[in-house]
Amino acid sequence: MINIVGSAAGICSMASFVPQIGKIVSERSAKGVSLKMFAVTVTAFVLWTAYGVLLQSWPVAVSNGVCLILSLTIVALRMRLGDGA
Repeated sequence: MINIVGSAAGICSMASFVPQIGKIVSERSAKGVSLKMFAVTVTAFVLWTAYGVLLQSWPVAVSNGVCLILSLTIVALRMRLGDGA
């Protein structure tokens, strides 16, 4: 039951980034994305992923690893589109 709850939470976290990526791609603008906030978010996902690995809690490690990739995608789009810092 614990892994089911953790997996459901991970899926919700991962899904939360998809609309933002879709919006950035369709509008070809990431002007509203705060790089400072995403720097903290990326740091948090790195730490959560490491925490999950150290605990051998794969729902924590995998979901946060995917969220890390998705948040880095948003950062890369923000930087590539050159909407300022």
